[in-house]
Amino acid sequence: MISLVIVLPLVVGLTTLALRNRLVNRVALIGSSLLFMCIAVLQWLGIDWTWLPDWLVMYFKFDGIGLFFFSIMAIVLVGVAFYSLFYFKEHSLKARQESVYIAEILAFVVAMAGVILATNLALLWVFIEATTLTSALLIYFEKKKSSLEATWKYIYICSVGIALAFVGIIMLSIGSESIGSLFLADLYGHASEINPVWLKLSFAFLFVGLGTKIGVAPIHAWLPDAHSEAPSPVSALLSGTLLNSAFLGLLRVQEILIRANLQTFSNVILILTGFLSLLVSAVYMLRVKNYKRMLAYSSVENMGIMFIGIGLGQPGLFAAMLQTLAHSLSKTSLFLTSGNILHDYGTKKIDEVRGLLKKDPVTGWIWIASFLSIVGIPPFPIFFSKFFIIRAFWLDGESWLAIVFFLFIVIVTFGMGSAVFKMAFGESGGDSVKSARPSVYAYTPQIALLIILVIVGLNMPQQVHELLDRAAAFLSNNPGIWARAAGK
Repeated sequence: MISLVIVLPLVVGLTTLALRNRLVNRVALIGSSLLFMCIAVLQWLGIDWTWLPDWLVMYFKFDGIGLFFFSIMAIVLVGVAFYSLFYFKEHSLKARQESVYIAEILAFVVAMAGVILATNLALLWVFIEATTLTSALLIYFEKKKSSLEATWKYIYICSVGIALAFVGIIMLSIGSESIGSLFLADLYGHASEINPVWLKLSFAFLFVGLGTKIGVAPIHAWLPDAHSEAPSPVSALLSGTLLNSAFLGLLRVQEILIRANLQTFSNVILILTGFLSLLVSAVYMLRVKNYKRMLAYSSVENMGIMFIGIGLGQPGLFAAMLQTLAHSLSKTSLFLTSGNILHDYGTKKIDEVRGLLKKDPVTGWIWIASFLSIVGIPPFPIFFSKFFIIRAFWLDGESWLAIVFFLFIVIVTFGMGSAVFKMAFGESGGDSVKSARPSVYAYTPQIALLIILVIVGLNMPQQVHELLDRAAAFLSNNPGIWARAAGK
């Protein structure tokens, strides 16, 4: 199964580059996305096989939390693949350009899959660096001056972050000299033998390095530029899957600290960073002028919420996993829909988009529904994940933090809602508005994602619940917020 994830998409990507045929391009893109979805389903059913040699198989593995993040990536990829058919038509791409786009997408997805499945910390670092290089090509795909600036900013900031993460791995290897391995299973099994000073220093460097890729404040500077300048389907992948893969890398490091009984140290950092991300999002959400940048700051907010959930320990783990799932699908829907709006109006400025419901009713209602999903209006799942996190604060006797958390959520919701409803209602923009409506491929992925979210929110299927439970169980021996760890 691993061979189909890591090897086959690269072969398909190279084939599209060689043939440069429209039919081959579409079969490669849609087929690869459905392949990833099928692999996820087979893993749910416990069916697995591989054609890789034993020495290579030991470096890649599906575990409970890895399958959870891989499944999210597969769902997002299917939506992006079908939406890309509209993107090709909208931009009148030639067969050669389509081939390049698909090859870059598949290389990017393989890099993220490598992060998710890697069993060795050094190998995980290599694939995270690969996600930077492959996604940079996609950010610059439209070859505009603004996208070039965003790409270089992204490469520079993330490369510095990845370098710091590498220093963290070196520190961890020094502290775990007696173990003599960077395989995650060995680090988990012998975490108590790792020098605590080196482990804390390692976590600090890895936190900053991986946090840069995750996009939490104050190391999020690349994210608004990259998300706003990339093609809309690429923005959906960046927000819905790239941030998750780096987040999973940090969770694997967090597990080492938990096994070493040093989670008090990491919990404080996670929760403080989470609240700082909420603060930054709340401030910028009230003043943002570009709707794609608005969605980017929403990603900063949601990653902050996930950090808080993880930092809360046992009461917040399920909430953090549910937040991860709901954010990825909701934000994918929002970014894809932003591509429709850009098609209709030819601008990313909020003030220049009015009367969306009159101009393009389907896009308008999807835009509103996706907004309701991302801010957590019932029955969408983010309502429940935020409720569980607030409940976790109360259970830990930190009700004042619950109040602060709720206040930030209200501010972000107000700022984002003001922009969304201004764009949806009112008179249309007149001459700047294009007359042709998007094709069916511009609507169906978002509608499908929203249906999935409603189903999960109203009556979560047992299979989804088990998947969330297995992911949350990865950090299940985390005792909670620092107050509990301190003995309150």
